[in-house]
Amino acid sequence: METPSAPLRIVVAKPGLDGHDRGAKVIARALRDAGMEVIYTGLHQTPEQIVATAIAEDADGIGLSVLSGAHMTLFARVTELLKESGATDIVVFGGGIIPEEDRAPLAEMGVAGIFTPGARMDEIVDWVRRNVRRTASL
Repeated sequence: METPSAPLRIVVAKPGLDGHDRGAKVIARALRDAGMEVIYTGLHQTPEQIVATAIAEDADGIGLSVLSGAHMTLFARVTELLKESGATDIVVFGGGIIPEEDRAPLAEMGVAGIFTPGARMDEIVDWVRRNVRRTASL
């Protein structure tokens, strides 16, 4: 008899000074309602706090919400800290106001997926299910 797999564990975070978190909360709820374990870190998190939380919580993915325009700096720092911590198995994805011309550089730095305003919840949930794998030991 197979052991059922543990649900995906996703950290949803609002890095930087951006104070608008409605979208992050909607995503967190959609992922939770889809059967994932979601850890929402709240507003004004530093990349160091986000990565520390993801590692401590044995997360499979980190979803970042950035509306402030600081996405290149914040995403870069999160992916850099994951590499430094040997936690490159944690999938980073995000959303917010992200210009088209920034998507390829974000992908090059290790951001696996970007969702912008208008993305449907089912699309995001399906993407997470397809692209984030339970890699932590049970």
